Amino acid sequence: MKSAVLAARDVNKQVSSPEGSLTILSGVSFTIDKGESVAVVGASGAGKSTLLALLAGLDLPTTGEIWVNGVNLTDLDEDGRAAVRAASVGFVFQSFHLMPSLNALENVMLPLELAARDSPRQKAMDILREVGLSERWSHYPAQLSGGEKQRVAIARAFATEPAVLFADEPTGNLDSRTGGHVIDLMFDLNRESSTTLVLVTHDKSLAARCDRIIGLDGGLLVSDEKAAA
Repeated sequence: MKSAVLAARDVNKQVSSPEGSLTILSGVSFTIDKGESVAVVGASGAGKSTLLALLAGLDLPTTGEIWVNGVNLTDLDEDGRAAVRAASVGFVFQSFHLMPSLNALENVMLPLELAARDSPRQKAMDILREVGLSERWSHYPAQLSGGEKQRVAIARAFATEPAVLFADEPTGNLDSRTGGHVIDLMFDLNRESSTTLVLVTHDKSLAARCDRIIGLDGGLLVSDEKAAA
C-alpha cells in the first residue's frame, strides 16, 4: 500500500475582516499518496490558493492538522515548517518568483545550497539540461522569455528532488503553446522522480491530466474523484 505524503485532517481556516470573521476553508479532509498527481479546482475565492499555502506550511490552519511526509506541520513553529519545506517541498508559481539578480544556473543552485546538498553547480546544470536550457544557464531572468523563466522555475523546484511539488496556476502567464510545453515537462519530471504533484488550476484540460481532481466550492471540499482516463 502506498504511503500518504500529504494529509489534511478537518482543516478550517478563518481570517478577520472588517465585517467580522471570514471562513476560507471549512472541514477539509483528504490524503494524497506518493507519486500521485492531483488538481485542485474551483471558482475564484473557493479557497484553492489558501489550501495550497496550508499544505505547504506557508500558513497554519485555524483548526485541524496538515501532515507532510509524516510530519504534523501544525505542531511546528515557523522555523520547523521552513525546515520541512527545504527538505520535502518544491514550488512553481504563475509569476515565476525567480531571483532577478541571479542567472538561471544560480537560481536553480539556490535551493540546493540552502539544503547543503553536494555538488550544487553540477546538479543544477544537469537539471537545466533536462529542461532544455543548458545553453541559457548564464542568462538572467530579464533576458529570458516567459516559457524559459517557467522552465527555470520548474528546474529549481525539482532540483532538490522534493517529496511534493506544489504548482499554483503554473501556465497562467503563458500562451497556450508555451504552456503546453511547460506542462509536458512538469509531468515528465513528475514521472521520472516519483514526486507527488499538487496543481491549482482553472484549466480543465490540465486538471484532466492528473490522477485525481479535488473540487472546492465556498471553502468546502465538494468532490474528490479520479480523473477520466
